[in-house]
Amino acid sequence: MFKIVQYSVYVLLLLCVSCAKQQHSSYSAVSCAFSADSAYAYIAQQVSFGARVPGTEAHQACGDWLINKLAHHGAQVNSQHGTMINYAGEVQPIRNIEAYFEGNTMYAILLCAHWDCRPWSDEEENYDDRFRPVLGANDGASGVGVTLEILRQLSIRKARGEFVPSVKIVFFDCEDMGTPNHYTGKDRENTWCLGSQYWAKEYKKAISNSKPSVCKCQYGILLDMVGDPSATFPREYFSVNYAGSYVELLWRTASRLGFGRYFINQTVYPITDDHYYINTIAGIPCVDIIDYKTNSSTGFAEWWHTQQDNMQHINKQTLQAVGQTVLTTICSK
Repeated sequence: MFKIVQYSVYVLLLLCVSCAKQQHSSYSAVSCAFSADSAYAYIAQQVSFGARVPGTEAHQACGDWLINKLAHHGAQVNSQHGTMINYAGEVQPIRNIEAYFEGNTMYAILLCAHWDCRPWSDEEENYDDRFRPVLGANDGASGVGVTLEILRQLSIRKARGEFVPSVKIVFFDCEDMGTPNHYTGKDRENTWCLGSQYWAKEYKKAISNSKPSVCKCQYGILLDMVGDPSATFPREYFSVNYAGSYVELLWRTASRLGFGRYFINQTVYPITDDHYYINTIAGIPCVDIIDYKTNSSTGFAEWWHTQQDNMQHINKQTLQAVGQTVLTTICSK
């Protein structure tokens, strides 16, 4: 998935907003209803293709399905093809999936997740299992499923003539192609998040060249591993550093909606995830909503990067907490 950058950070303490004040907000809970059942179905459909490892039939088939589903919900869709150099110094083909949903705002909100699966279960205790691909129900499919359901709800709101923001969706490829634990060759930097690195560079070039077709993004939200029943989403350091006001907005909304036990007011170590390159290369303030376990040796669930990353670890209540929080936030004027 990514690595945790090891240096100390400060813990931020924030005031929680009472649910009693919800009536003063500018959104309607009824018109912004997220469906966890629908998001769950989108996750299950991705998993049904098998492990979406770049270069496999499952990866190709799932990518085609994602394109059709995005278009079905009214978005303009494009496959962004490119290449990056992987951990072994080899050329790695990339297929990012982009979509634009036109709403009532000039600038778009970037919603993103990675859709690929790790080729190796290198956190497995059993040696032979370490060379089998990860199914990626939580690590990959959960963020994509929640994003698809958010888009579906936006399309419903737009059809009713209600306010919707313009949204840029990107499903990043090759996020999980980082150096495997068993690799003994030359150590290379930036081997994770290859798709977002490529996208961020292309976005920056398009903005610099003032391309009329480029969709300018106000801020971004990255969803990563958002389905675990015991998930907690602390404030990740890079998110606070680069997009602090949007972290504040999202966590305050979660508290107001009654999801404070998921969105906890604790700042954790910097995590090298897709949002890092969106912040540092593309220049878009981007928040990472990611499940982080403070009591875990890896920082993540005990079945992270193992054969157990399957639908048994996808919980509809967690999906509801994340999806409703994001949908409510972006639909607020």
